Order: sequence, then structure tokens, then C-alpha cells
Amino acid sequence: MNRYIVLYHAPASAMEQMARATPEEQKKGMEVWMQWATRMGDSLLDLGAPLAAGRRMNPDGSTFSMGDDTSGYSIIQADSMDAALKLLKDHPHLVWNEACWIEVHEAMELMLDGEDLTK
Repeated sequence: MNRYIVLYHAPASAMEQMARATPEEQKKGMEVWMQWATRMGDSLLDLGAPLAAGRRMNPDGSTFSMGDDTSGYSIIQADSMDAALKLLKDHPHLVWNEACWIEVHEAMELMLDGEDLTK
């Protein structure tokens, strides 16, 4: 099985909407995520967490705010990129706000002396 890093993207307006949500609305929003997690079964390796305040660090040590729309991550496993995308087809992030989207990257093996350092 291959591992895939899933990055969730949402515009600032969607993040502001979530910040203003009542506890009941937040609970309802999390319920659909937990239903998705249950459907994923063993394919979900790490539900992940929200992300905020990304910073870029340059080789000279200087940093600056990313100012991007990356809002969270998960780690899943699947036989192929196509299979991973199929698992994400009905993800609740995609229906939360019409401007939300998902980015998927395959996590490549990192081998040293025949040992996979990524596991």
C-alpha cells in the first residue's frame, strides 16, 4: 500500500465561517468528518488536524507568512493515486464551501541501506 498526504484548502471566508460557528454547528461539522473516517476504515492512517499560520523558511533563515489557504491534513493509504482519489471523492471538506479543494501527494519511500525510514 502507498501512503498519501492529503492537504485541505479553504478560503479565508470559509475559515471565518467556521470560527463563527456555534458549538452545535461545530459538532455537526465534525460528525460528517467522523462518518467519513469510519467509512475509510484501515485506509485512514491519520485523521490529521487543522493547520494555521504557515511560515516559509529560506536557506538564509529568513521567514515569512505563507498567507495561503492550507487548512488541514490527513494521511491515507491506497494501492494507487487513482484509488486514493476515489476514497476522497465524497470527502466532507469538498461540500463544506464551494471554494474548498483537496490536494493529494504520494509519500515516497525513503530508503537507507535497504531500510525504509518512513515507516
